[in-house]
Amino acid sequence: MKNNEIKRLNAAMKDTTDKRLYERILAVRLRLEGHSFTEIGDLLGRFRQTISIYWQSYQEQGLAGLERGASPGQPPKLTEEQRHQLAAMLEQQQPADVGFEARYTWTLPLVAEWIKREFGITMSVRGISAMLKRMNFSFTKATYTLAKADEQAQAFFRKHTFAQLKKQVEAEAIDHLLFEDESMIRSYQALQYNWFPRGKQRKVPTYGKHEGAKLFGAMNYETGQVHHREEEKADVAAFIRFL
Repeated sequence: MKNNEIKRLNAAMKDTTDKRLYERILAVRLRLEGHSFTEIGDLLGRFRQTISIYWQSYQEQGLAGLERGASPGQPPKLTEEQRHQLAAMLEQQQPADVGFEARYTWTLPLVAEWIKREFGITMSVRGISAMLKRMNFSFTKATYTLAKADEQAQAFFRKHTFAQLKKQVEAEAIDHLLFEDESMIRSYQALQYNWFPRGKQRKVPTYGKHEGAKLFGAMNYETGQVHHREEEKADVAAFIRFL
């Protein structure tokens, strides 16, 4: 009899275009297959109580009970203030900043551990994932940024210094305008994905103290021509050879 019931549920899932109804039917089918409310809740990103309500509605009214909809379950486990605190922490701090030694990207298990530690609240990783998506966070890859970069100096160069240099090139006061840079292909630890506000990217400060290849390069602003040279050391002698 249970197999026939599961077949009817599978047929109903195929026939519906309502995603919420599909989820409720799936929850009931998983329950019939022997899964606990907690297991189903973790799988679907719902509270255990919500799955229990789905099951009760089905037991009392069959598929009709699911089609009428079910209660969305208990209120969010975190208060609005706690969610704001969580969002600020994820955006402004790395795990290592708040006691997770040698961890630099936020994963769901780490977020769950932080919530448990700070608020005394236990949440499943699926529940946290659903909550973060509602908070407009996404799972993105971090990027490196210079820890000692001077943003004001960079802005001044773009707005004033570079503009003056272009005028000198146009007036033929200087022959060429070259942009030169040195780079090292370093053996950094691979960056990982982590939870961060949607549309933004976490930047991991780096101080460049790693071994790797040393490259010198220059680009002619007028022609776009690029010249480069690889050296064993990035020192004055290597720079002079490059010039």
